[in-house]
Amino acid sequence: MPDYQLQIRQLVSYPRCRIYREFLQSLIADRGIRTSGRPGLFCFSVLCSYANFRTSYLRIDGLTYTIYPGEWICRVGELTAALRLRSRRRTLEVLDALQNRHLIQYSLLGREKLVKYKITNWHRHNTVLDYNCPCQKETGFFFLPVSTAVELVGAEKCSEMDILLDLWISAVYRDDQVQGSFDGPVAYLRNGTGCPLVSYSELAQRWGLSKATVGRVLRKLEWAGHIALLTFPGRHGTAIYLQNYLSTMFQISDVMVDKDEVAMSLNIQISTPDIEPGEPLISVSNGPVIVSKPHEEIMAQKVLQLLVLQGVGCAKCPRMTYKLYALSRDSQGIVERDTVVRRFRMDVLCPSGVPAYTFEISTRPVECEGGFCHGEEEG
Repeated sequence: MPDYQLQIRQLVSYPRCRIYREFLQSLIADRGIRTSGRPGLFCFSVLCSYANFRTSYLRIDGLTYTIYPGEWICRVGELTAALRLRSRRRTLEVLDALQNRHLIQYSLLGREKLVKYKITNWHRHNTVLDYNCPCQKETGFFFLPVSTAVELVGAEKCSEMDILLDLWISAVYRDDQVQGSFDGPVAYLRNGTGCPLVSYSELAQRWGLSKATVGRVLRKLEWAGHIALLTFPGRHGTAIYLQNYLSTMFQISDVMVDKDEVAMSLNIQISTPDIEPGEPLISVSNGPVIVSKPHEEIMAQKVLQLLVLQGVGCAKCPRMTYKLYALSRDSQGIVERDTVVRRFRMDVLCPSGVPAYTFEISTRPVECEGGFCHGEEEG
């Protein structure tokens, strides 16, 4: 019997996103996330979550209604509560807006007490089953087209719930085309750059909000445990990672995102602390002294910390040792683009002396006001 290896990924090229009904029900019940404004994406997602995958029959007020795949029928008051809207009038306004965008078709039945709607192009994105059977509404999942989500996000000012769903649908995991996606599920706005770093100005334009509002909403979502914000200095921007994404989407343990590891994946330099005057220097090779003791220890400890986060048990072994070697020809560094770059090789050794892991680390000075600052590392 051949062996198979399961690879769990969320690719940027996949045109649809899987949304679990249980996850959406948890968002409906979370009153800490506001739906004020024009919650178009959230409302459309809720309508999709109640749509049938197969034909079923529902009896309301003594009458039996046939509901086909992609359709659902319910009382207007029930739909108002599910969409977290305040009035019947507001519910009909949202349905009209979605119908004008040709995303749904709906009609009022039973003296306008019932609403029956159909998701346009449901057969194109979701599997339709032939047999008749009652459909569960709080289990399973459905597929939502990414293009539809982007259309709804750009239509009006987004609510907090729309922002969270937009980040969730934009998540990419372990895709070679997106930097930083191997460190965890990262929100990537599909701008063709392959870099998930975004500025608050870009997000403000995408969501139709001010930069101050974007910052407030993101901090609120981070505090609530929905996302993790990794902000880098200068003009690099912010990387947004989804919390509890892997456990919800793939039923596996979530990963801990480390800022230093993400910086290495995004080729962002990691600064080291300033060296105190008179700090002793040590040699790491047979050549002249090229790195201070604090910098050597910091580089090694960062690599070991990343191994621990990735689940490598030997990185915490008290019998483990490491060695650091200079890789430059003259142990003084090599010149690249008028910048002195110093390269090192780090071997993580087992008690027997056999290298278990080997890494290459490079350092370079960074220009600051009045001259050069101390070096920064890259992994």
